[in-house]
Amino acid sequence: MKIELFHAIHHLQLEQKGAGPGARSSHAIAVVGKKVYAFGGEFTPRVPVDNHLYVFDLDDQTWSVADAKGEIPPPRVGVTMASIAETIFVFGGRDGTHKELNELYSYYTCMNTWTLLPPGPPHRSYHSTAADERRVYVFGGCGDAGRLNDLWAYDVVDKVWVEFPLPGESVKPRGGPGLAAVLGKIWVVYGFSGEELDDVHYFDPNEGKWVQVETNGEKPTARSVFSTLGIGKYIFIYGGEIDPSDLGHLGAGKFSKEVYALDTETLVWKKWDDGSGLENHPGPRGWCAFGGGWLDGQEGLLVYGGNSPSNDRLNDIFFFTPSVDANGK
Repeated sequence: MKIELFHAIHHLQLEQKGAGPGARSSHAIAVVGKKVYAFGGEFTPRVPVDNHLYVFDLDDQTWSVADAKGEIPPPRVGVTMASIAETIFVFGGRDGTHKELNELYSYYTCMNTWTLLPPGPPHRSYHSTAADERRVYVFGGCGDAGRLNDLWAYDVVDKVWVEFPLPGESVKPRGGPGLAAVLGKIWVVYGFSGEELDDVHYFDPNEGKWVQVETNGEKPTARSVFSTLGIGKYIFIYGGEIDPSDLGHLGAGKFSKEVYALDTETLVWKKWDDGSGLENHPGPRGWCAFGGGWLDGQEGLLVYGGNSPSNDRLNDIFFFTPSVDANGK
């Protein structure tokens, strides 16, 4: 049977009850079952808000603050999170003195316990993280001496860091890239390297090599700090900064509101929706917290907060569900 994908997506804005994190950007979320965990971020540019771990229940749509114990991470911005089974992993970021960080923390949701894990990659912020069933991958970001293009993975079974081969010059060092683990390969999509980029690469762990691919179709314009999710053979991206601010991180650039999907087998991009005429659409934004999860039996992308074209931090939550249907012979 052939799978046909119709270019539609359902947007649902979720209600929020309880004491939540509020408006912020440069934060991160990870989803474990029916719970969304949020950490880090800023309301005022470059100033970390707090180091509470907030928990959002997808069933009753209520926020609470985790009664966390153990080695609690200090406040930070430009941080990333990912989850494997019942454990959340938090890596890197930048503290209130603008120092780049490189700690990896785990949070075991069943015991509400933070643990500081062995150090691995060099210090960085505004990098990207993705996970499969066994590894948490970290790529790129802003390091102590400039932007980075290295790829690392923390193996949660062997409890060791793995450093992969550096890519060639075609993979420019970048911040705010998309990163997705899809069909056994680690994909790097777009990002910012002094200018917005529109290239796509993947690393094949089995062959130990990097490959740059040429994509076609309804190709998104160059961008960074967008939301990314891998579903099946597809990489979905939403939003992002398509033209940076003259003020750098202190200002708001021009943001996208569209959703695109890249078929990693055919390397064809398709616009899933253009963000117009849709009720409950989040509109243009970047620097969001995002993660994959399930709601009402459907897999999708959860987006929380971010920065708006007016440079106001946002506090809303949306769930995107791509419309997938099976037809044909």
